[in-house]
Amino acid sequence: RALFAEFAAELTDPEQRRLYEEEVAALERERGVEVRFVHPTPGFVLRTSQEGSRRCYINVCSNPLMGEPRARAERGGQRWELPYSLAPGREELRPAGRRRLLYDVVFHPAALRLAARSARFRRLLRDTALEAVESQCGVRLDRNNAAILRGVSYKGIPQAPVIRSPLPGGAPKPPDDGESPLPPF
Repeated sequence: RALFAEFAAELTDPEQRRLYEEEVAALERERGVEVRFVHPTPGFVLRTSQEGSRRCYINVCSNPLMGEPRARAERGGQRWELPYSLAPGREELRPAGRRRLLYDVVFHPAALRLAARSARFRRLLRDTALEAVESQCGVRLDRNNAAILRGVSYKGIPQAPVIRSPLPGGAPKPPDDGESPLPPF
């Protein structure tokens, strides 16, 4: 128990998490990939059901790494571009022993500020989050009964998904000293 408690304390230590993220970024850089961790800032929570029977929650969050929302004028109104990041769905165990499904959809902080001021924009953000989960995760959500939970800004334990993008030079080639026991690729 003492070892497990020590391990759990180490996982929650911000300094250890920062060190872990730096090591992952350095390892990925060696492979020719830039890594950025998207730490979600709580916004609001949508409660709905998946496949008509299983309750799930969608955390609508923000992070400045996402692109800002942009509007283009069109005939009859505006067309919004809302870049987002979707973390894979996860199951978490509730204190009562039941499991809940959680999804994180991360937008730019400006999108959540607009949603706080406008009910129409909040509806647009809600519909975009529902559509993102449905299309990317291959599930069907109950859109008619999706509701924003009052007084709740985040469900579950926040997890930082990763955005990977290739570096311009690609992966550096390993040194060829002719002494590798492996055959060439």
